[in-house]
Amino acid sequence: EVQLQASGGGLVQAGGSLRLSCAASGLTDDDYAIGWFRQAPGKEREGVSCFNWADGVAYYTDAVKGRFTISEDNAKNTVYLQMNSLKPEDTAVYFCAAGWVGGSSWTREREYDWWGQGTQVTVSS
Repeated sequence: EVQLQASGGGLVQAGGSLRLSCAASGLTDDDYAIGWFRQAPGKEREGVSCFNWADGVAYYTDAVKGRFTISEDNAKNTVYLQMNSLKPEDTAVYFCAAGWVGGSSWTREREYDWWGQGTQVTVSS
């Protein structure tokens, strides 16, 4: 049984930081990927970042490159998304997802088999 839980969202001012956490259970094999997605009101869900254990590569959408960093804590089975220099346009519900994902297709929702509940991130200007 695979379970994911996203947490760490909140309200911050523009330029501030948040660290999101994705706690995973049931994924003991190091051959999967964890992706972060976000969805703002009236917009499609978009891929934000992904770490793929199959190739050890981290991916980021252009909008967050240089500001967000994905990392892991193997002992806690947790993946983090450190979000710095936050902008109002980062406001969204953030979701984490897990699956066996090809590197070039990490932004495709259909590649992920399990999803956690979202956590709200609000950035004020």
